[in-house]
Amino acid sequence: MTKHYQVVFRKFVRRRSCSLFRMMVEVGAVERIYRYPIKSTGGELLDRAKVDPRGVVGDRLFAVRDAEGKFGSGKNTRRFRRMPGLLHLRSRYVDGVDEAELLDPQGVVVPDPSAYLRRYLGREDVEVTREGSISHFDQLPISVLTTATLDWVRSAVPDVPVDERRFRPNLLVRTPPGTPPFVEDEWFGSKARIGDTVCIEFVRSSERCVMTNEAQQDLPHSPLVLRTIAKAHDTRLDGLATVVSPGQVRVGDPIVLL
Repeated sequence: MTKHYQVVFRKFVRRRSCSLFRMMVEVGAVERIYRYPIKSTGGELLDRAKVDPRGVVGDRLFAVRDAEGKFGSGKNTRRFRRMPGLLHLRSRYVDGVDEAELLDPQGVVVPDPSAYLRRYLGREDVEVTREGSISHFDQLPISVLTTATLDWVRSAVPDVPVDERRFRPNLLVRTPPGTPPFVEDEWFGSKARIGDTVCIEFVRSSERCVMTNEAQQDLPHSPLVLRTIAKAHDTRLDGLATVVSPGQVRVGDPIVLL
């Protein structure tokens, strides 16, 4: 390559690199990762998690199902049955994601989850079941919530204890100071790289239900949470996404919009 073409090539690479840099915007970093082995129960906090096309591996892989085939939830719909009290329980995996452990309100592992739930819920027709042909997800596989939006909810209902557990995200993202609430809305239609390998595509936000009001562990029941979100943002909160490229996410991973 002649000296002239070497100079031209270097200028092209610099311009191309600057163009790509302008197209990529770091919007925050992963602060917490959550997985909910048994749907509608309290989940587990992770330092890292594998992500596949279905979402965080093992997330909501199990659910409480009744005799009509409906899954335990905070609401009644065509697919879900309201089963109050599930949020006072927790679930976790110990070895892989073959079996989920269920913990009672005191944090003690129960030996037989289905038998325990029949006593706890006062229903003889329920059992813990693994996902089959019908998805356990309410909507899309990945839920992302920013600290900017969470801080807004806290300020809007100052007398009610609020943290991300009320909204059950997979990823809580620490956003820079000055980031506006509901910034997730600006990401719809965009792809984002998380860490080195995972890529997701933001589609829309979750339609929130009474589950955000429910008591769980140290969070009391309060109708103000859903009422406030409904008034300010049409009951929508977070960013729902599909998985474009699988991989692993870790606490501290940057999130870059592409």
